[in-house]
Amino acid sequence: MTAPEQPNELSFTRIIDAPREIVYRCWTEPELMKQWFTPRPYTTPVIETDVRPGGSSYILMRSPEGQEMPNRGVYLEVVPNERLVFTDAYTEAWVPSGKPFMTGILTFEDAGAGKTKYTATVRHWTAEDCEAHKTMGFFEGWGKATDQLEALAKTL
Repeated sequence: MTAPEQPNELSFTRIIDAPREIVYRCWTEPELMKQWFTPRPYTTPVIETDVRPGGSSYILMRSPEGQEMPNRGVYLEVVPNERLVFTDAYTEAWVPSGKPFMTGILTFEDAGAGKTKYTATVRHWTAEDCEAHKTMGFFEGWGKATDQLEALAKTL
């Protein structure tokens, strides 16, 4: 874990034992994302992505009890194998969402020997949103999902 560099920011960096091209694929191909995106026993039965600046995404997460959590967003920046920036401030084609919560910034850097330096940063609109995300288990949940991401990436 690293200390936030911006107000209202949560961030961590990990070395993943897989090449960054594979880690990036796991973040951009829906069939791969479904396999790791939510910390088990949660599932992600529906993922639709249009991975390009301005392209929309739809991710449906499901709790073990069957509660569904739909998430819509838009990609702001896409640099293949290097960087993804997305937000829930828009739901599609620059249509504002009812309540923006976060912007995610992912970087994928070569760490040598087929490994990736992976940094996940989430910036929130308010201090309250940031604290709520932290309390919901940002580090634990994103950490467990990253473990699942690495396990999948090692098989590709």
